[in-house]
Amino acid sequence: MIFQESFRFFGYYDAVEMGLYFVIVGYDFLLFAYFLFMRWRTSKKSYWFFLSVLFLCLAAARVFFIVYYFFIPELENIIINSEVVSLLMFYYRLATFFTWLAISCLMGILGLLLFPPNVQVQQGSSSNKKPIKLMEILKKNRKQVNYVFRIALTTFPIVIGILALSLPDNVFMDPDLPSKYHYPINLIVVIFGTWEYPIGRFVLNFVLLPLMVPIIPILFLYLAWKTFGVLRKSYALMSIGYCIYFAGRIAQGVFEALGHPHLRAVIPPLLILLSLLLIVIANNYEQLK
Repeated sequence: MIFQESFRFFGYYDAVEMGLYFVIVGYDFLLFAYFLFMRWRTSKKSYWFFLSVLFLCLAAARVFFIVYYFFIPELENIIINSEVVSLLMFYYRLATFFTWLAISCLMGILGLLLFPPNVQVQQGSSSNKKPIKLMEILKKNRKQVNYVFRIALTTFPIVIGILALSLPDNVFMDPDLPSKYHYPINLIVVIFGTWEYPIGRFVLNFVLLPLMVPIIPILFLYLAWKTFGVLRKSYALMSIGYCIYFAGRIAQGVFEALGHPHLRAVIPPLLILLSLLLIVIANNYEQLK
């Protein structure tokens, strides 16, 4: 059995890193329970429901990433290589799917803030005989337009997450897996000079994700600019919190590429914990003030 033998790929820094990420998972679950049962249950506001599901999705994604990075490689001498690759891809797909569900919840939160459901629609004069312009139609149907935008913002990341579950392995597999596990597969790749990368993984990780990630803190900064007082400080803190969170996610890959396991084990999870703390403070700013 795996626990009766010494770990081959699981070292000291891996134990530190995994322990910190388990702390993050536990904190995510606590935040999920707090915002669901303490805030949404009493207020019934969609904002708190989206926020609670956000932390649940982040916790689920992190659990699948923990299994993907730390546990499955230890099965190399226990099961055949093709099964190891299948397990790695299965958990990576689930982790990616829940990551995009979390982004969907974030976009749902922003949709509620940018396109609020309780807008006041002004009725125009029926005696006006001028041609109706597009902007006038949108203003007259502002409530319906806001609803459409909120649905679109929330649905788009879900569609991407479903694609992550359904894309074939030859366009979505980690390019290091075939050589590491001698797995026979012809990857469909994009080529930039000497660098090759599976096309589906490239589109998700280097096109769609970089397009979606900056939008979130930028829109919170926009909301901070448009508001004042406690709301402005709350939105600004949330923007900083999400910036730090994404910086932690990026730092993990950067330190891995640079070959600094000691920095990768400590700095990214601590940045993520700091970001979660700022997001919680931002959402309770009025009570803490």
